[in-house]
Amino acid sequence: MKKVVIAQKKVNQMNLNEQIEKIVKANGASFYGTETAQEDSNTIFRVYITKEGGVKLDLCADISHELSVFFDVNPPMHGAYFLEVSSPGIERKLENSTHFMSAINERVKFKINGGEKEKGIIKSADEKGFSIEKKGEEVRFEYCNISKAKTYYEWNKTK
Repeated sequence: MKKVVIAQKKVNQMNLNEQIEKIVKANGASFYGTETAQEDSNTIFRVYITKEGGVKLDLCADISHELSVFFDVNPPMHGAYFLEVSSPGIERKLENSTHFMSAINERVKFKINGGEKEKGIIKSADEKGFSIEKKGEEVRFEYCNISKAKTYYEWNKTK
């Protein structure tokens, strides 16, 4: 008798994100990104979603349930982890052009390669870079020159 061994194909990170995005979109939301975090001795795999009008708890629960089934077959990482599905929040990382384009008219603070820090209100964004309003004029920055960026909220001010 011939022995047949079936090896499970590993899902690479890009393909994993594509699959996550399909599940999120099927539930009427948009996929924002993922993050792995260590809290105490627990590893947490976070999936961030957005939706026009806001993200509700029931939506997160529905997507979490569907992702759990998918991750049983295609784990996002080795070892034990907790899955969290949530909104990226009002103060969120900006990691790609889509993130910047969705944050037009929001406050952003960022670090330029080399260490200089900037902040301002995003006035425009495209595939290559973004512009902020600084002291009454627009200043352009290319993504390739930015090492870190996030939106922020000034709790005691309005836009």
